[in-house]
Amino acid sequence: MNNLLFVDGLGVQNWTYIIVGITFAIYIGIAIYTRAGSTKEFYVAGGGVSPLANGMATAADWMSAASFISMAGIISFAGYDGAVYLMGWTGGYVLLALLLAPYLRKFGKFTVPDFIGDRYYSNTARLVGVICALLVSFTYVAGQMRGVGLVFSRFLEVDINTGVIIGMVIVLFYAVLGGMKGITYTQVAQYCVLIFAFMVPAIFISIQMTGNPIPQLGFGSTLSDGSGTYLLDKLDGLSTDLGFAEYTEGTKSMVDVFAITLALMVGTAGLPHVIVRFFTVKKVKDARKSAGLALLLIATLFTAAPAVAVFARTNMIETVSNQPYENMPEWFKKWETTGLLSFTDKNNDGLIQYLADESKNELVIDNDIMVLANPEIANLPDWVIALVAAGALAAALSTAAGLLLVISASVSHDLIKKMINPDISEKGELIAARLAATVAVCVAGYFGINPPGFVAATVALAFGLAAASFFPAIILGIFYKKMNKEGAVAGMVVGILVMLFYMTKFKFGWFGGGEKADWWFGISPEGFGSVAMILNFVVSIVVMKFTPETPEEVQEIVENIRIPSGVGEATGH
Repeated sequence: MNNLLFVDGLGVQNWTYIIVGITFAIYIGIAIYTRAGSTKEFYVAGGGVSPLANGMATAADWMSAASFISMAGIISFAGYDGAVYLMGWTGGYVLLALLLAPYLRKFGKFTVPDFIGDRYYSNTARLVGVICALLVSFTYVAGQMRGVGLVFSRFLEVDINTGVIIGMVIVLFYAVLGGMKGITYTQVAQYCVLIFAFMVPAIFISIQMTGNPIPQLGFGSTLSDGSGTYLLDKLDGLSTDLGFAEYTEGTKSMVDVFAITLALMVGTAGLPHVIVRFFTVKKVKDARKSAGLALLLIATLFTAAPAVAVFARTNMIETVSNQPYENMPEWFKKWETTGLLSFTDKNNDGLIQYLADESKNELVIDNDIMVLANPEIANLPDWVIALVAAGALAAALSTAAGLLLVISASVSHDLIKKMINPDISEKGELIAARLAATVAVCVAGYFGINPPGFVAATVALAFGLAAASFFPAIILGIFYKKMNKEGAVAGMVVGILVMLFYMTKFKFGWFGGGEKADWWFGISPEGFGSVAMILNFVVSIVVMKFTPETPEEVQEIVENIRIPSGVGEATGH
């Protein structure tokens, strides 16, 4: 394989400097060229982005470090159980694209708190929306900054904390300068980088292992060694030999699988940084087009992720299990220095015992290194390894930038402009937005240095918070014209508080902590957003029944946003 791709002598670190340096120069150049000069350009890129560009930007915005780095890593270790992330995130995007995006675009508000404030005719509702948007965005951005730190710590051989700080400086520069206009076109470039970086090693390893150049087909094919054994059968055998469950068998309860999938789906549909992308196009029709294009672009990576997980897991087991530690290749030692892979020789035999039995297992591997280490384990050339690093950074930074914009818009537009100082000038609002983004980067950096878990788990909690708070308020706001401000506010407050309580109790050990056996209804913190969402719906509807009815003019607005554009001409009315 190396002969096919050419062998280079620059080394991984130099290739990383070159490729990451070039991609960062492109991002910064785009940000300078497309810098925002008005609040409309800062918030929604002037509203004139083409459906193709917006589709690519949406795909990059939505495919975060969790999609690029952590999803295949989770599937790699959890096997069948890890598929809940794949199902939840993919289904969620379909739900968002078909059920919410066109209606929100027609309502014409820049941000989710702006929609909630106007639809529920209340600054209290707007304030609750701002608080929820900040909680969701900060939790989500913590995962992205951890992803940035992971990449820098390994490939530039710096401390993870230093890596996070470098990422903060880069993302601050183009998010604060360019606003949504700069971010949009930067994300188009980032989509190209991340999809190329994900697919190139996947294709090469698929050819290596199965002879099939299409990874999506390769992981279901027979091995290229002529044995006639299917790759998945081989991995099942390797897993059971080490005491693990069969890779293709699930161990999670059906209740938890359903809860996590649902929480990720409805959480996706409530994510403020993805929803705002549909305001950057000219028409509702363009919002639908860009949603469809984004789904196709996202599917490229998502259908390849299970294959990458299988390739990485198989290669990892064969490379390290029961092998002498002193014979481990350079990549093993490099990852050890990051603390994300560690070996403890419990029986002093010099061999690496990688086993399901915790008392005998000597190897601890962080989920998040699997995609990044995959090309190294497979002995691909250094430039491919460096390309993956650039792709991971593109995925993390594109989403981080979108989230920072949501945070800055929530503070400057929804809090300052709409509530505190309605007479603020456009220039003053733009300054406030940039200052808010600067503060947000610093807070995000802190959470990146002190994250609540590995990347995908941290991000899953953000989806749970979005599901618990925004999803019912948005759905009821669009499809139930009688939903009033009292019901919506009560539902959001109860939903977000219950989710925060459960998350902090079982993730951080607050309120007396709790073990897996203590989970309510057997549902993990990553899936509890489903329960909190249902509670939100119930509270909203019950409170609505005992409080004043929604004003007629608001009900008429809700009726109008559900009428398709151009229906008058089509029916002759």
